[in-house]
Amino acid sequence: QVQLVESGGGLVQAGGSLRLSCAASGIIFSSYNMGWYRQAPGKQRELVAVIRSGGSTNYADSVNGRFTISRDDAKNTVYLQMNSLKPEDTAAYYCNARRTIVGGYWGQGTQVTVSS
Repeated sequence: QVQLVESGGGLVQAGGSLRLSCAASGIIFSSYNMGWYRQAPGKQRELVAVIRSGGSTNYADSVNGRFTISRDDAKNTVYLQMNSLKPEDTAAYYCNARRTIVGGYWGQGTQVTVSS
């Protein structure tokens, strides 16, 4: 079975930092593009950052310069380092793994709450 297990969420003050981790099993991790998405109450899920199997990255404009996505293929883990957090970053954050447009896998989500 495929599992994406997230950790690292929590409550943090504005200006602080968190590092999210997503550990994958049941897939050939190095072959997958990995992404972080977030969803705030009443809003659509949005892409935060993606790191492809070849290592290239893209970020949403709202987090560019503050967040960094990285991966460790030896540990089957993708990370999201979040710095200079703002209250508007408050959301449930989800890990995603995909190889093609037609399929993919999701983690359970981890809550990030940034207080003002």
